[in-house]
Order: sequence, then C-alpha cells, then structure tokens
Amino acid sequence: MHRFGLGLALALLCAAPAWAQQADEIVVTANKRGDARAQELPIAMNAFGAEELRALNLEDLTSLSYTMPNVQFEDIGTARGIANFSIRGVGVNSSIASVDPAVGVFVDGMYLGLNAGAITDAFDLEAVEVLRGPQGALYGRNVTGGAVLVRTRAPTDAFEARARVAYETGPNVIAEAAVSGPLAPGLLSGRIAVLHARDEGWFENDFDGSRFGENETRAVRAALRFTPAPAFDATLRLEQGYVDGDGPAGQNHALHARDGFDFAIDNRGYAGTDWEQAILEANWRVPFGDGVVTSITGWRSVEAPWAADIDSTQDFVFHTRVLNEQEQLSQELRYAGAFGAFDVTAGLYLLEQELLYIDERNFAPTFRRTGGGYGEFSTQAAFANLDWRASERLIWSLGLRYTHEEKTSRISRVRRAIDDLDGPGQLVPGEGLDGGSIDARSLNFSDAPFDQEWDDLSPRVGVQWRPHAETNLYAYWARAFRGGGANFRTASLGLAPRAYDSEQQSTFEIGWKQDFAAGRARVNAALFHNTIEDMQRETNQPDPISGVQQIVLNAGDATIWGGEIEARLRLSDRFSIAAHAGYVEGEYDHITEDLNGDLVIDAADYALEIPRLAPWSYGLSLAYAAPFAGGEASARFGYNHRDAAFYNDSNLGRLAEADMVDVNLSFAPDGGRWRISLYGENLLDEATWGGDTVLPSTAAFGYSGGERPTFSPLNKGRVIGVELRAAY
Repeated sequence: MHRFGLGLALALLCAAPAWAQQADEIVVTANKRGDARAQELPIAMNAFGAEELRALNLEDLTSLSYTMPNVQFEDIGTARGIANFSIRGVGVNSSIASVDPAVGVFVDGMYLGLNAGAITDAFDLEAVEVLRGPQGALYGRNVTGGAVLVRTRAPTDAFEARARVAYETGPNVIAEAAVSGPLAPGLLSGRIAVLHARDEGWFENDFDGSRFGENETRAVRAALRFTPAPAFDATLRLEQGYVDGDGPAGQNHALHARDGFDFAIDNRGYAGTDWEQAILEANWRVPFGDGVVTSITGWRSVEAPWAADIDSTQDFVFHTRVLNEQEQLSQELRYAGAFGAFDVTAGLYLLEQELLYIDERNFAPTFRRTGGGYGEFSTQAAFANLDWRASERLIWSLGLRYTHEEKTSRISRVRRAIDDLDGPGQLVPGEGLDGGSIDARSLNFSDAPFDQEWDDLSPRVGVQWRPHAETNLYAYWARAFRGGGANFRTASLGLAPRAYDSEQQSTFEIGWKQDFAAGRARVNAALFHNTIEDMQRETNQPDPISGVQQIVLNAGDATIWGGEIEARLRLSDRFSIAAHAGYVEGEYDHITEDLNGDLVIDAADYALEIPRLAPWSYGLSLAYAAPFAGGEASARFGYNHRDAAFYNDSNLGRLAEADMVDVNLSFAPDGGRWRISLYGENLLDEATWGGDTVLPSTAAFGYSGGERPTFSPLNKGRVIGVELRAAY
C-alpha cells in the first residue's frame, strides 16, 4: 500500500503540467498587507476556502491533519481539545499547560496562548490558512513550526442566512445556523452564528459494555461591523462556548491490540472546555504611503477541566484530574503602506497571560497526590518588514522582530494531599478538589519560584523572482524562537522542579510555484533545512511512585530537513485531481540531557528518532461534478497516507501508520439554495491514537511482556454521515 500510494501520488504530480484549468483562487492574509493570492506569496502555505472546507467535512482543525504534506494537526487525546500540532517535524508532544506551542493558532488575528482549548468545533468559517515553516518576523514567538490562521465570516451588507444539520455515526447530531445583514444601512451590520453538537459516543467500553465518548458542544458568536466613513471600519466579534463530555477512550497496548478499538476502563473521566473571547479589529486607511493602520485587540478566557483513567485498565491503578485556567489580553497595532518601490509593514505587539494549572493523581480511592503551578507571562514585541521591488521581476525582502518576554512561575510538586477523599470525586470549573473554591492559593506554590526573561531578534531575509506571471521562485533564511518556561507538572518528589530555556530555529527554504498554460495547471514545491538550538523536549518515563514522570528540558541541538510538492489539475470542466507528497528527516546533532532514562548520555541517545517525525506523507483527491436532475451532483474522493512515527523521546511509544480514505457525495439544485451530502471519513476504519505514553508495569495486571503498558487515547474510526445545508 505504501509503495503503490506513493507511486500514484508522484505520477499525478508529474502529470500536472499536461492537464487542468484555472485553479480556484482563495484570498489570503498571511503577509498582513490585506488580501493577496497565495500563489504570489514567497512562502509554502495551504489555503482552504469555505467551499473546500465543506467538501473536506471539516469539524475542527484536526480534520485537516492528513490533507497537507508534512503537517500533523493532532488532538493529544489526554483531554479533548488539546492541540499537539506539528509542521515539518517541529511541534509539541504534551498536555502540560505551561508548555508553549510550536505551531501558533490565530483566530481573526488573535493568538491563542494555550494549547488546551485550541481545538473546538468549527462553524461559520470563511477560510483557514496554514503557513509552513517559521513565521517569527511577522507572527512572533512560538511559530517555529508554522502558523494556522482561522478566519470567521464577517457581517455582510446584504441579508443572508445559512444553516446546516448533520447526522453521523455515534450518533452525533450537529446543527449550526447564521444570520447576517445590515442593521443601519451603510453604517452598521451584524452577524450571529450558533452551533450545537450532541455526540452520544462512537466507542464501546468493554468494562461494562456502555457507549463511550459522549460529548456536547454549544457555541455562539456575534459580530458587529461599524463603517462610519469610507476610510475607517471596525469589527467586534464576541464568542462564548462550552464543551462537556467523557474523558479519553484510553487503550492499554499491553492488553489490547493496536489495530483495533477495544479498551476497558473503570473510570469514564470527563473533559470540558469553557471559553469566552472578544476581538476588536479596526482599520484606518491613511494617505501616508496610501497605507492602512490596523489595530487588533483580543481577550480570551479558558477553563479546561479534565479527568482520565491513565492506567487504561479495569482496575483502580492510576486516575488523574486536572484543571487549566487561562486568561489572556493581547494588542497588535501595525501599519502597511507603499513608498515607491518599497512596501512597508511595521507594528507593535503586547500579550499578557495568566495561567493556573492543578494536577491531582489518584492511586486509590483514598490516596491522592496533588500539585500544579501558577504563572504570569508577558510578551512585548516590535516588528518590521520591507519588500523592495528592485524590478518588475525581482523583489528583495528584509524582516526583523524584537521580542522581550517575561515569565513568573510558582510551582508545587505533586505530593500527597493533607486531606483524603472518600472517593474519586469530580473536579469541575469553579469547584476545588475538596468541593470548595479553587484558585492559586489552594496549593502551596513554594517548591520553586522561577522569574525568567528573554530578549530575541528574529530576522528574515528573502528574495523572490517572477520571470513571468505564471512563475514564482523564492528563497529565504529566517530565524525564530519558542519561549522557555517552567514545567507545571513536576510529578517526582525526588526531583526538584526545573525551568528550561527558549529554543531557537534557523531555517533555509527554497520554493517554486508554477502555473501552466495561463493558469490551467499548478505545481508548487519547496525544500527546507531547519537547525534547532537548545531544542525543548519532554522526556516521558514510567515511574512506580508517580505513575509517569515528565521533565521538560533543553536536550541539545538537532537538524531537520525535507521537501514537499503539491499539484492541482482539471481533466475537464467537471473532473479535477489534486495530489501532494512530503518527506522529512531529522537527527540530533548534540545532546546535553539524558533522553532514554538510563541516566547517561551515550550513543543510545544519539540513535533515538525525533518524535512526531513521520518520514512520508502523501495523498490525492478526485473531484467530479455534473448536471443532474435540474441541479448539480458532485463527488469527492480523498486518500491520504502518513508514515508511523515515535511518540516520545525515548522511542518507547509510537504513533500509527495510517491510510485515510474520505468520500463526499453531494447534490445541489440550480440556484444553490440547499445542498444535501452523504459523506464518509476514515472509511478503512484505521485505529489511531493521539499519544502513546508508556506506563509502569503495575498499570497492567497480567502484563505478558510483549507490548509495554501504555495510555493511548483512541481517535474515532469509520464515520458515516449525512448533512443538509441551506442558504438564503
């Protein structure tokens, strides 16, 4: 299957110049200079418009995980909604709230400062842009892997209404609706969108035969757009959402085969996310450089409590409960204009965050250990980018960002609590471990106070050559950094909490974007080479006392390199093909910390593979549309492959090789007022999991010695659904 799929993908890619019509164009905002065409920008990226997101059956960002080369958008599964995103082998492998992302997620221009709660059901979206490679100059810290830009629909000047109802395997019922239009014509318009999803559970828990995976999501988003003058507009977006459901379907690979969905746990756990956010964007068009001054003010508050059966057995061995509470406030003020042959983008940025993390580990109904951390973080930055159009064909680019970051952290090691519980209990937002109020004072954060600060310069130097309108050749060198911090999950009493430094990444990329026959076919390709200094790693070792011991540290230096190619073509007005292939490889160049837990740094550490580094990813999709019964019938078939990869630094846990097959069959009458679709996801019923944490042998009674005991949260298998969309 591996060789056949790869060969077919490459054959389609090579065939691209001979076929196709004009590829669909999606307006993007990646360069922070207003609307642009992705094909014209000197960066490797993917842009998904609303129609493409529909055809891909998007439910959340993880729905895009297999659709791009060298991209993994994974929910770690320890608790629902915790993003473990990786691009080109650069990403995170953690559910620890204080561990910063390596792939930044931005919603309507607001950066999400916490991985927990970053994945929620998507609704009423305009587009998603995925920028591959470091974006430090324009987007700042924690984008060493890349950036994901999510844009929601804005209020419209004309009335419109949209609705969607879907019923899929579970059963899972999804309903959303949006209404938009003028409130004061020419001055004020508004939009409101709502979502409700009720999943009864895709899994079956072999412990008691019950349905498992129940989840409910409710969200509402309201937006107002104010246009008092032709040169000024302001848009306010308010959003509130709530998610509540079962904990992870934890599979223990010492007891259950990796190629199936069997699991048996005695603790259902729970997972919740409660978020509120407000984003105010204002644009003022000024005569100076015929430019635009943009202000984006963002506020977000997240509560994410969860509980899980970590031992993933039918016995009470290791259960856990966690609470994440985060609040952030951000402000970006920037200018974009042109002065003759020079395009200028410059701005200032501020981010303030507050984080509370509490971790409770239950090893018996009346014996638990509790710890956590509290932190206040701030980031200030100034950035500028200059593009010099030296000629009609040649553009030189220079960008620079200065960042000052401060982090104050207070940590309490996971230790035995003073008071015991009568039973496992339940931790929910607003309630403490003993049923009382919970805040930073509920634990003794005296183990280790850490006051850290960093100053960083992230430059970018690039050149772009456009020998003619259909060809875009570019090369750039860029440097970016990922913030340091302190591990809020210090589980071992024998080890003191420790801080870790920032990591720096230098990247060289060359790329080629080509349209053929006046835009009738398209091929994009890129090669990249990443050098990572003071690479942050999370060692993950079984511990007979604390269950799992996780230490975040700067492990040394590494190199990651690879390439990717994508093509889109049309065999006719009705039939189109798209394909992609990516390869990535990496190795440790210098190691300064023990990675495999044998207490020495030796050849065994250097032989370890970097986690989440899946060598090959590739896929193809076929789309066909034709007149039918007074309307249009369309079909889309997608096949995507990703190689297996190691999950943790010790290479004891691993993530599955997967072949994903998806199908969408639709019919829409002339006029497009409604559309009905039948779709299937993961039709091969592939078993995959978000993480593969190795546990001590006590986590699997009767452990035979084949597979090691693991905590491996399962993802859904085959899903069949039908949906109805209507628009007016």
